[in-house]
Amino acid sequence: MADKMLVTGLVVVTGDSKGKTTNALGYALTALGLGKKVSMIQFQKGGGYSGELFVKEHFAGLFEIKQFGGGCPISEQIRSGELLCTKCGYCFRENKNPANDFARQALKYVWQNLQQREPAVLILDEVSHAVNNNLIALLEVQEIIDFCRQTNKLLVLTGRRMPEPLIAQADIATECKMVKHPRRDQGIDARRGIEY
Repeated sequence: MADKMLVTGLVVVTGDSKGKTTNALGYALTALGLGKKVSMIQFQKGGGYSGELFVKEHFAGLFEIKQFGGGCPISEQIRSGELLCTKCGYCFRENKNPANDFARQALKYVWQNLQQREPAVLILDEVSHAVNNNLIALLEVQEIIDFCRQTNKLLVLTGRRMPEPLIAQADIATECKMVKHPRRDQGIDARRGIEY
């Protein structure tokens, strides 16, 4: 039986709770299970220790993930479990600094990836932050949406406070809303293997 095409379109995952990247990874896993290429490009993330970075090793070249953002000075120790995030804020400050040009680098890479790798699923993780901080223009994201629609790709956009025009364009829009969370409700810090 011939393999049917993946459903294409635009998915937006937003909200103030945990689960946006995790939701996007669900779409990735479904496509990977069908032998399709997936690219995840993370805007304003550069920690280098979150668990999804190491998943690609299990998918024989089908899954690519690339971060564009300020790295954590202690990321190696966090990855090994030796230290925990100190909440110093370094990564957030670095990512919002336009002089670092992370968002523009990510945007350039998106187009290279679409042309050279031709993924069936493209995930732009935390792209809303780049738009909301005026590091890239809304129009630039809409151009990617148009291209993905024309070339039958599934595009997933994630991030808090997703701009309304992007939600309006979506075929599926999901809002992650916190009902209960160990950090807020019990003061339990981010846990390795769950939050990162």
